[in-house]
Amino acid sequence: AQKAREARQNQTHIVVKEVRMRPKIENHDYETKRAHIEKFLKGGDKVKVTMQFRGREQTRPELGFKLLQRLAEDVALFAFVEFAPKQEGRNMTMVLGPTKKKTEAVAEQRAARKAKELAAAKEEV
Repeated sequence: AQKAREARQNQTHIVVKEVRMRPKIENHDYETKRAHIEKFLKGGDKVKVTMQFRGREQTRPELGFKLLQRLAEDVALFAFVEFAPKQEGRNMTMVLGPTKKKTEAVAEQRAARKAKELAAAKEEV
């Protein structure tokens, strides 16, 4: 029972974050969403990107597809496309997976935090 409990504690929980956008998104808004997606991916989480089509936008799904392709290229350093863009009713979805595993990402963040603390301690002395 003790070993089983320890094994459960050491498991990593895969979290899927969702980011929604529209095909006619402005450039600054797109960059903000991209930055959020990069942050989630660096943290080791998967990201589900949902493109919402409204009204006449539904007649031009290729615009949403191009935007999702552009996003996949922009975050190629941190992610790979797990599920390609697929139309489901009014929405088009794509799932991105991190290139690093969650355990590696968490270990890297801890190491960076410790290095920062050591640097701050040296400055105080």
